[in-house]
Order: sequence, then C-alpha cells, then structure tokens
Amino acid sequence: MSAESTEHALSDEVIDDQDEASTDADASPKGSAASRLEEEGDVAADYLEELLDIADIDGDIDIEVRNGRTYISIVAEDETDGLDSLVGEDGEVLEALQELTRLSVLSATENRSRLVLDINGYRQQRAGHLQKIAEDAAASVKESGKAVALEPMSAYERKIVHDAVADLGLVSESEGEGAGRHIVVSAD
Repeated sequence: MSAESTEHALSDEVIDDQDEASTDADASPKGSAASRLEEEGDVAADYLEELLDIADIDGDIDIEVRNGRTYISIVAEDETDGLDSLVGEDGEVLEALQELTRLSVLSATENRSRLVLDINGYRQQRAGHLQKIAEDAAASVKESGKAVALEPMSAYERKIVHDAVADLGLVSESEGEGAGRHIVVSAD
C-alpha cells in the first residue's frame, strides 16, 4: 500500500470516527441520563437487597426515577422493627445507609450519586414535619420581624425547608458547617 493510499485510508477512519462521535453527541442526553439513573437504581437495589438478606430483615425495594434523581424505597407489608432499626433515631441510621448506598453506586459505576433512600415512608413523614417547622418559623418572623434560626438538618431536609419558606414568601439561608449547618429564616 502506498503512503498516499495509507493516508487516504486513515483519513476515512478519522471521518468515520467523527461521524460516530457526532451521532453519540446528537443522542439525547436525557436518554443517557435516564439510563444512568436506572443503572444507579439497579446497583443500589442490589446493594440494599444484600444488606437486608445479611440482616435477615424483610422488605420490598421500589425504584423510581424522577426530577433527575433516583429514589429508592424499602417498604414492608407488616410493621417490622427490623426496618425501623434501619431508620434509627431522627433518621441517623437512614442517612448513614443512604451514604453507604451512594458509595456502592460510586464504586460500581464511577459516577457520583444523588439517590435518595427512604425506609417505611420516614422521609415523607419527615417532609410533613419540616413543612410545619417552616410554617411556624415564617409565622414567627412575620409576627416579630426577627430572623429565626432552625435546628441543624441534612442538605436534603434543608432543601425541603428552603422550598417551603420560599412558597410562604420569605427568605431562607443556610449557615454553619458540617453537622451544625442550619437554616435562618428572615423577612428579607
């Protein structure tokens, strides 16, 4: 093969590679993100199922992808103390288990995960409680005109409170660091 024909063959390969790359780039990022989230959910479910087996705790695992995030729920038909022990006091065990599950996903996929883990509806119940905290803080700010500092909470819980405070027409800001990070609600 002459140098000219080798060069021509190589340029054809480069063009083919570029065409494949542009086809991949033209593919809907939403589709690839959705498949990545589904994979994340499958890895997380496998990890949690193994954990439940080791702990000899009964529970069904539900996976849902919404708003660009994977939500994993572990529920039981019967009230079982085993699942409650996975929530812990004030959801501390649940938060730790969520972080371990995220690490499992990171290890398997090399992608950081923002998955949310819920056990026996704890997060939904907590969201209602957080809504009430936001409403009480807003009422206090409106009445006194003074800013109100709330108890420290996780980033996920702070997001719920920030949204609730904004819906009530007030301003909220996270302050502090680490486990002491909390929200301050004010009128301006």
